[in-house]
Amino acid sequence: MRHSSAGKIGVMAACAMFVIASAAIAGDHQFVGASKCSTCHKTAAQGEQFPKWQASQHSKAFATLASDEAKEIGKKLSIDDPQKSDTCLRCHVTGHGAAAEMLGPKYDATEGVGCESCHGAGGDYIKKATMEGLMTGAIEAASVGMVTPDDKLCVTCHNDKSPTFKGFDYDKYVEKIAHPIPADRKAKYSAPAGGSK
Repeated sequence: MRHSSAGKIGVMAACAMFVIASAAIAGDHQFVGASKCSTCHKTAAQGEQFPKWQASQHSKAFATLASDEAKEIGKKLSIDDPQKSDTCLRCHVTGHGAAAEMLGPKYDATEGVGCESCHGAGGDYIKKATMEGLMTGAIEAASVGMVTPDDKLCVTCHNDKSPTFKGFDYDKYVEKIAHPIPADRKAKYSAPAGGSK
C-alpha cells in the first residue's frame, strides 16, 4: 500500500514546527525531567500536579509508541520503530532533539510528554527560592525559562499533520489536564512580609 508523499511531508512539517517550539521552550535552560518536578508538586497542599500528570495520556506518550497501533501507523509512514524515530519522538518525548548538555542527570525520555513540554525547561526555575520568586512576581517567568502554555504551544503537536489527529478543542482539553496551584497556596506568596494584605 502506497501513501502520498504529501502526507509524509505534512508529518515532517509538523515535526519541524515542534522542533522549533522545543528550541524556544528550552532556550538556554536545561531539561530536568518530570521526576524532579515531583519533589514539590505531588502533595495535596501544592495541588497534586505530578499525580495528575502521571494519570494523563501525556505521561504515556512514549510508551504508546510501542503499541501495535503505533507500529501500524509507523509502517504506513515507513517508520520501522516509532520509539526510535525522530518523526514520532519530537511530539512524544519532552526535550527530544535537545543537545546532550541541555539534558540534566534526571532527564528521562521514557517519561513521555512531561512538565517541561508545557512549562519550559526547568533547569533554572526548579529551585524553591526561584519558584517563590515567580509566585510573588519578584522574578519574571521568561527570565528563568518558564513558559505559560497556550493553544499555540499545544497545536505544535495536536494538529492535522499528526497521523492520529481527530480534532483538537483547546478549551476542552485544557480543562481535562488542568492542575492549578490551590488559591490558598498562591495567597501565601501574595501576602507582603508580616502577613497582612
